[in-house]
Amino acid sequence: MKRLLSVLPALSLALIPLSSAQADAEKKVSVEDARTFIETSEKAIQEIGEEAGRVAWVNANFITYDTNWLNALMSERTTKLYVSLANQTKQYDGLDLPPDLARKMKLLKLNLTLPAPENDPAKIKKLAQINTEMETIYGTGKYEIDGEALSLSKLSRIMATSRDYDKLLEVWKGWRTVSPPMKDMYTEMVGIANQGSSELGFKDTGSMWRSKYDMDPDEFRQDVDRLWGEVKPLYDSLHCYVRDKLADHYGADKVPADGPIPAHLLGNMWAQSWGNIYPLVAADGDEQGYDLTKLLEEQNYTPLRMVKTAEGFFTSLGFDPLPETFYERSLITEPRDRDVQCHASAWNVDGKDDLRIKMCTEVTGEDFNTVHHELGHNFYQRAYNHQSPMYQDDPNDGFHEAIGDMVSLSITPKYLKQIGLLPLDASEEVNTNILLAQALDKIAFLPFGLLVDQWRWKVFNGELTPDTYNDGWWDLREKYQGVAAPVDRAADAFDPGAKYHIPNNVPYTRYFLAHIFQFQFYREACRLAGWEGPLAACSIYGNKEVGEKFNAMLETGAALPWQDSLEAFTGSREADATAILEYFAPLQAYLDEQNSGKSCGW
Repeated sequence: MKRLLSVLPALSLALIPLSSAQADAEKKVSVEDARTFIETSEKAIQEIGEEAGRVAWVNANFITYDTNWLNALMSERTTKLYVSLANQTKQYDGLDLPPDLARKMKLLKLNLTLPAPENDPAKIKKLAQINTEMETIYGTGKYEIDGEALSLSKLSRIMATSRDYDKLLEVWKGWRTVSPPMKDMYTEMVGIANQGSSELGFKDTGSMWRSKYDMDPDEFRQDVDRLWGEVKPLYDSLHCYVRDKLADHYGADKVPADGPIPAHLLGNMWAQSWGNIYPLVAADGDEQGYDLTKLLEEQNYTPLRMVKTAEGFFTSLGFDPLPETFYERSLITEPRDRDVQCHASAWNVDGKDDLRIKMCTEVTGEDFNTVHHELGHNFYQRAYNHQSPMYQDDPNDGFHEAIGDMVSLSITPKYLKQIGLLPLDASEEVNTNILLAQALDKIAFLPFGLLVDQWRWKVFNGELTPDTYNDGWWDLREKYQGVAAPVDRAADAFDPGAKYHIPNNVPYTRYFLAHIFQFQFYREACRLAGWEGPLAACSIYGNKEVGEKFNAMLETGAALPWQDSLEAFTGSREADATAILEYFAPLQAYLDEQNSGKSCGW
């Protein structure tokens, strides 16, 4: 996950012409006025961005009363500034602006994730306080087991490794005791954000979020449904196969043959990816060939070495090495002496070259992949840092998430041999179990990546009310994932808040899109590299021709609509899930064979 520098403090408002909306409406404005407004706004954003980044970094790495206070104050000032700027863009709505100015005006209007009413300082302040408090509740959340207060990272480790049904249930329920205090705050936050979104001309905050994709919000929603429809048959086959294997292990009384899978049995706190249960579901007689965690341990990898290995992937494509300050200033392992936000994220603190990651890295195959993903954000951030401030981002938030994941797809046996993790005589074939292990993460994630924002959109537009927040969450979990809560959940449980991106207000559709785009990017990269074998066996490690074309797309940042950027690299202007189906075609055939005669679906 990348960290966007959206937390910007207020500058002296005298630096920008801030007249009231009523007065602006009576003035005649010109294209030159619009240009001046954008230039002044961008200069202000650039000047204060570094200060904001450092405050946010310190708060994430030293969660204390004082850093929370500073972060809340920064968030309050940010909201005031950006709400004011966004509202000022309306005075230029009637002008025939050049494309560059029109795009920057639109991006400025959509810059805030949660807008607040412009002329209500109390609500602006309250929104900032709520956001910081929910982040703190999540970041400091613990659950006590056997007299030890366990953080999320330790609880997640139990979820990943235990096969004790009751122990898993205890941990699953325990983490969800953290989120109920957020519910009333979240409800209040939704009301404030919807009021701010309405002032900016949107039906609600969900509609505002969907307006960021260079297409009509309703059209975007339909396009997401189209993509899900393309990949759902593969997910359904995987679900059927995994459910049957879990029933063999835990018993048919605990895993029903024709119902949803209990959410605590899938190796992940949110059942969003299932890779940790691979040993339970692996295909018989078709060994995966390697255990990446074991390989890393055998070769005495450390978290730092894992990061340097991931950096080496990007430099092999022709990218410059990361700056020395990256290693001096990043948080790579979990400190023992303080509370930190362990959720992995990548930062560009000053909008230039102060690149960092924040991650409580452990020597596991999962974190090896995550490190590659996070560095993908960093190399993307540096690629577009020459752009003007409004364009220092991706054109579609799915792009940022897809970049590192595309690189992770190249963590094939071929790549592991190239970097010395597998012996030279190891097979480079990608067999059923290798594909299955990948599908447990990549394909299993797709419906979860879709439903998180489906829930929020329903909250923002009023379809779900506080009384139905939790029921609505589990209705969507069952509809899309075929996953159910293992025990009855109270209406006031607020289980959505037990997922980082809800209290931290990170839009989630980006992750669904990233899982589509990464395969689309990867297929094109392999074609460019001249790869002729099975798509899943391809690795672009060391191919500088791919790196050059890839970097050319990254450098444009948000200066172009995402369709233009996509076309520049892949030749297509449309998100396309067929690359996923091509990649996993051998697995689909195997799953269909294994599921023959079974009652699939839920």
